[in-house]
Amino acid sequence: MILDFKKIFADEDGTLSFDYNMDLSETKVSTSYPFVSPVRIKGTAVGKDGFVQLGFRVSFDFSIPCDRCARRVDRHYRYSFSHVLVHSLENKEEDDRFVEVPNERLNLDELAREDILLELPTKFLCREDCRGICPVCGKNLNDGPCGCDLRHIDPRFDVLRNLIH
Repeated sequence: MILDFKKIFADEDGTLSFDYNMDLSETKVSTSYPFVSPVRIKGTAVGKDGFVQLGFRVSFDFSIPCDRCARRVDRHYRYSFSHVLVHSLENKEEDDRFVEVPNERLNLDELAREDILLELPTKFLCREDCRGICPVCGKNLNDGPCGCDLRHIDPRFDVLRNLIH
């Protein structure tokens, strides 16, 4: 969604509200497409003294395989974001505190997508104490022990074992 802030930059008391859905179903995270519902974006932009304070909340359903056992992890996420919008930055270096909108228009979809992807966890687990899968037989260890001999030592380390004995 393209937001036009021309009136808000001109009027210090201007306000713009928005509420819409964004589709991220084609966005890949790790090896899957986990956004199983549209992302609901709701917020306001308020004009201040020469800048705009943008605040919005997002909510969406997310489904991705567990990083340890590959069991499906279904979550509902809610995040809040806030940005300060300015016409231009005096110092042309990147400054994460401000979003530059030189033509007074902002593609909120791009900004929200970036915010969401940066806020997502880096590891997705079905539960905090997920035991993963057996490296020998592939059984999900959350369902119980598999009976494999996990003390099997890689033959390349036999030389080191001989040093101990």
